[in-house]
Amino acid sequence: MEPVYATREDVQRALDSKLTARNAAQIDRALQSASRDVEALCHRKFYPETATRSFNWPDSQSRTSWRLWLDANELISVTTLASGGTTIASSDFLLEPDRYGPPYSRLEIDLGSSAAFGGGSTHQRDITVTGLWGYRNDETAVGALAAAVSTTTATTLTVNAAASAELGVGSVLRVDSERMLVTGRTMADTGQNVGGSGLTAQQNSVTLAVADGTAFAVDEVVLVESERMLIVDIAGNQLTVKRAWDGSVLAAHTAGTDIYALRSLTAERGALGTTAATHSNTTAVNRWNPPGPVRQLTIAEAINAVTMEQAGYSKVLRSGESGGSSERNRDQKGVERLREQVYRSHGRKGRVRAV
Repeated sequence: MEPVYATREDVQRALDSKLTARNAAQIDRALQSASRDVEALCHRKFYPETATRSFNWPDSQSRTSWRLWLDANELISVTTLASGGTTIASSDFLLEPDRYGPPYSRLEIDLGSSAAFGGGSTHQRDITVTGLWGYRNDETAVGALAAAVSTTTATTLTVNAAASAELGVGSVLRVDSERMLVTGRTMADTGQNVGGSGLTAQQNSVTLAVADGTAFAVDEVVLVESERMLIVDIAGNQLTVKRAWDGSVLAAHTAGTDIYALRSLTAERGALGTTAATHSNTTAVNRWNPPGPVRQLTIAEAINAVTMEQAGYSKVLRSGESGGSSERNRDQKGVERLREQVYRSHGRKGRVRAV
């Protein structure tokens, strides 16, 4: 599974669609397609990946002896640089262009040092670079584990309320040094029950009393019996909720009923070049954030794909619109403008070399 640049929940909320297994699979498929389309448009991959990559030196192109162009590869940081089997100290090379920070498109030997590229028995794969590849490693601490991950093969982890509210299917997480891809979410018992006099089967019955309001988070989805609710505000031990969320059915709930929340995550372990490891309870959970415009375009492209599929890949033109047959496919102008904006702001332009 390759990382995506928006979550299933992002698209569902934008479409205001009900959560069903069929709908989820359709959106996941659209997000994969949209993310790869954004990469093709921008000529780069945005997510961070730990890897070792090799380069010929000298290669078939004439170049300055102390500069290595990374071409299609982009660097965020370097762990180890070696040439001809000799490790080059971090103080002896430069990541360029440094005026912008990551992503870096080339490595240069510090001309004030005695280091040099070359020295291998052949030119093939003479230079090896181990590091973090991609566009940028922008992360946000979103919460913590609510239980230890005691094995390296476990694919389920439990998070606290703060993380539950901030994560979705498709999120890229980092716990300690391990990266994970969230592939699913299920309900887990919060350990708390409906308090007060319960809830009636009315839309204006929006105050859910609990024993400890600090154990929940705004924007978290909770489940009481078969009704899902979205927490929109918290005041002390009173949760203000939006009833009948995700297409669930409005119902009455008596005091003492268990409250569940989307705190159990299914994850692909040891993702993006990292190694699966054990993690202690309360370890911080960090979420990688794709660039804002890239995320927005991914959502738009996914919505476009889902609605086109639902319409049989044929959108009807309104009266007075040009473009041939009324069954002819057409992109929305807003999506076209968004593509142009993202290419201008995050697209990788062609590099011209002197001959």
